[in-house]
Amino acid sequence: MSIKQPFTKLEIQKAPSGFYEGYSLPIALISKIAMTLLVIWALVWPVNAKEVLTSVNSTLLHSFNTFYIIAVGAFAFFLFILALLPATGKKILGAEGVKPEFSNFSWFSMMFGAGLGVGLMVFATAEPLGLWGSNPLVLNGEVVANSKEAVTSAYRYTFLHYGFHAWAIYVTTGLALAYYAYTRNMPLTIRSALTPLLGSATNGFLGHLVDVIGVVATILGVSVTIGFGVSQFVDGVYAVSGLEWLMNGDTEAPKPSTVGLLAALLLIMSLSIISAVSGVGRGIKYLSNLNLVMSIILLLTFVFFGSFLFAMTQFGTGLVDYILHFFQMSFGAYAPQSADAFSASLPAVAQSLPAEDIASIYSSATGPWGSLDGFKDALPASVSALEGSDDLAASLYAAGNPGRQFAWQSAWTTFYWAWWIAFSPFVGLFLARISKGRTIREFIVGCVIAPAIVCFLWMTILGGTAIDLELNGAAEGIIIGASNTAKLFVTLGQMISGAFLTGLTIMCVVLIMTFLVTSADSGILVMNTIMSGGEQETGVKHRIIWGLILTSVIGALIIAGNSGADSDPFGALQNAMIIGALPFTIVMVLMMISLAKALYRDNLRDKAGTLVKPAATVSGS
Repeated sequence: MSIKQPFTKLEIQKAPSGFYEGYSLPIALISKIAMTLLVIWALVWPVNAKEVLTSVNSTLLHSFNTFYIIAVGAFAFFLFILALLPATGKKILGAEGVKPEFSNFSWFSMMFGAGLGVGLMVFATAEPLGLWGSNPLVLNGEVVANSKEAVTSAYRYTFLHYGFHAWAIYVTTGLALAYYAYTRNMPLTIRSALTPLLGSATNGFLGHLVDVIGVVATILGVSVTIGFGVSQFVDGVYAVSGLEWLMNGDTEAPKPSTVGLLAALLLIMSLSIISAVSGVGRGIKYLSNLNLVMSIILLLTFVFFGSFLFAMTQFGTGLVDYILHFFQMSFGAYAPQSADAFSASLPAVAQSLPAEDIASIYSSATGPWGSLDGFKDALPASVSALEGSDDLAASLYAAGNPGRQFAWQSAWTTFYWAWWIAFSPFVGLFLARISKGRTIREFIVGCVIAPAIVCFLWMTILGGTAIDLELNGAAEGIIIGASNTAKLFVTLGQMISGAFLTGLTIMCVVLIMTFLVTSADSGILVMNTIMSGGEQETGVKHRIIWGLILTSVIGALIIAGNSGADSDPFGALQNAMIIGALPFTIVMVLMMISLAKALYRDNLRDKAGTLVKPAATVSGS
């Protein structure tokens, strides 16, 4: 039975002349209008924007936590299967005989810098330390927070958040885009990945909608990354210069001020726009190579002056522990625990407590940071007055375990999955742009396994040193007490001193800056690629405009986050990102199904001798 040829006649209408010449007007205008309205809302009504984004985010997490967890687990296993199957693993992304454009070193450098560079600088110490104090095993009482026994579980979840799952999100998007661009000569844009399911409908409104969702997700994902990175950049500049105006005035645990964040943001984005104008072949390539060299210098500093033996022990035990629990963490989703369900599970003696006390107990027992000792200290006086209050406290705490597990998972793992998903149109399309000529197996191994192992080493060598300094009492809680973006510099201050510390801190500031510039200019180029219907060379003026829009979005949401009570400069950014990631998660699930269908049917065509292969002279776009 013959199989008809796939739909490849993707026709994205572009403006023939004028300011938007070569761009899709619906995608460009809808994306710009949506982002402009978000900026105006955040600037004119910052408190309202912050409250509404928080409320919507909370509602979505309660409803879609399971969907996020299972979807990401499916992405990881889908890619592993493709790499293992001979029929798919050996397929070349491009014409037969085509050679990769970049060397392995440059390919890995760009992949690493665009994918997780900023995240690794910010969370190299913050992530393991945070999970050392709060993870599912701590919350259910199996291990004590910040103890030697809690280190392995801390790394289990550190590896989860920065390992195979994270890179599988990027590669699912990137592989789908690369496959259609280089084996079917279709535009390098999001809608191309859905043509096996939607067919000619991708030429109309549905196609525009998919690309707009991709642009919005990219803006919000890149915004969160740059927001965290800018904060760490300010921390680094403050550590070197001591400029007080950069910080919020807190002498015990100083944090970057709004003015400091906005000033740093303007500097970083100005450099990013300049780099984006130079294009991927020069600016991003050279910056990425520089990033990798400086990263190696920083890593070697921790190897020689940090707790390397302790770190390598944790790397080995953590990796084995991560692999043993891989399936459970991939699909083990938690549902929220309602106040009524919590009340119904309480011991009979606690049922008679005042309603306001039960509500207070419920809030404390289901918090993702609540240890049993801290829970006991916060109990209402009515509980302490009851007979056997210690045993009762343990029972009350146990009753809230399902709620704690959900609260932790939604605040940590689901947040990360949403962040990586929002980031994936950018990283995925970028990976596709630099991976022509690679096989599918090479693409998956090179973009999932290899960078994940590097992330594991990075997190254990840097984070393990910070944990060891706290475990042996040398740090005396200073690292734990520092803000997330300052933990790296505080750890360095506990390891080394003098001119060496100053020089390394300056290098870290430069490294953060170049990682930020790499992420931002790559994001700008990717947004323009989507709006131009997959063109890899886009107009300079539109790169500048999208750089300015990206700057405005980040700045406005930082201002909104710092407005009203419970000031958090990145709260509004994170909430907006999680909200924006949900539609693209749905798109990604459809992309995975589409790619499975395309690979299966192309394999049948190949066996029947009817597969149309691209000519070696045809470009990917």
